[in-house]
Amino acid sequence: MKFKRSACIEPLYSEIPFYDRFQAAADDGFEFVEFWSWTDKDLDKVKEAAEKAGVGISGFNGDADYSLIDPSHRKPYMDFLRQSVAAAQKIGARSVTIHSNALGDGGIVVNHYDDVSDTIKICSMFDMLKECAEIAEESGIQMNLEALNITTDHVGNFLEKTQMAAEMTRLIGSPKLKVLYDVYHMQLNEGCIGDTIKNYCDQMGHIHVADAPGRHEPGTGEINYAYVFKALEENGYDGLIGYELFPLNNTAEAVKAIMAID
Repeated sequence: MKFKRSACIEPLYSEIPFYDRFQAAADDGFEFVEFWSWTDKDLDKVKEAAEKAGVGISGFNGDADYSLIDPSHRKPYMDFLRQSVAAAQKIGARSVTIHSNALGDGGIVVNHYDDVSDTIKICSMFDMLKECAEIAEESGIQMNLEALNITTDHVGNFLEKTQMAAEMTRLIGSPKLKVLYDVYHMQLNEGCIGDTIKNYCDQMGHIHVADAPGRHEPGTGEINYAYVFKALEENGYDGLIGYELFPLNNTAEAVKAIMAID
């Protein structure tokens, strides 16, 4: 099975202006694009660029300054999430990504909440995720819950394991609330990629690809992506593969490595 590809055009194609990256991605064979934040973008230009290039928009981050694990953030979190959903509807995006903790510049975790018990964090996240699922079902916009690595890029993030994310989405049971399984992040945190895919593939709504260590294109690190894609296919995954990675040298070389996988 050949999975459809989505280029994350924040780290990829950084050599050219942002709104030119849609066409560049399409020219290279990507069927979709994605990006990180929407509040710093001109949504009309985003929609125009995607339509002109003939690429879909797979999604972007739906939360910003608020955390699922902070009960006091419930109202502002949901208010902002609804704004993100409206933005997704405006540009025709399929999904938004959500996280346990607010992330600042460079993905830095804003608040580690060391003074809050895991019990409060888990209960708050589960309770708020149920409302996220309701918003997703009402709007038709998919919600993808992403665990992040705590070793390198997002020290202090609470949601660090696929199991916790997948068990929560499975308990909630909404077809519009799934897990974003980032292979790079989870290789750093937990490894066991094959077993993870076997156990939780039914909860995976989107896949992110980058090699580890380094977060560069496949073939620059230790992850066997031919094996990963085979495992995804054998376990019934039929969604997109998002390439969220920083080219080792340049985008052109990274794209060659991406297109060589499957």
